[in-house]
Amino acid sequence: MDYIPVFILLLVAAVLGCVIMFASWLLGPKIPGRRKNMPFECGVPPLGSSRHRFSVRFYLVAILFLLFDVEAVFFFPFAVVFKRYIQVNHFILLEMGLFVAILLVGYWYVLRKGALEWE
Repeated sequence: MDYIPVFILLLVAAVLGCVIMFASWLLGPKIPGRRKNMPFECGVPPLGSSRHRFSVRFYLVAILFLLFDVEAVFFFPFAVVFKRYIQVNHFILLEMGLFVAILLVGYWYVLRKGALEWE
């Protein structure tokens, strides 16, 4: 019984999404042509096959960036309560030191494996 507003909101969102997609399809411009149907609309013919394999290093660097970026978010609560609670409880400082040490070990491991080198 408590979830009825949530289901109504999901239903409204789904219907609104379908209505917007249908209106875009119905009212959108339709100018077919040989150049328009090409894979690239910039006018440059595609080079090579579309089945070209990408280097895994690009994805690895992107994932490492996200990993370290998301972990940096954990520093904000520490910075907010640092001045107020550090005199009372040194456990917070110890925990953040351990967190930074784990991050540095991970960063050192990534550097030793050569994941950030572009050769």
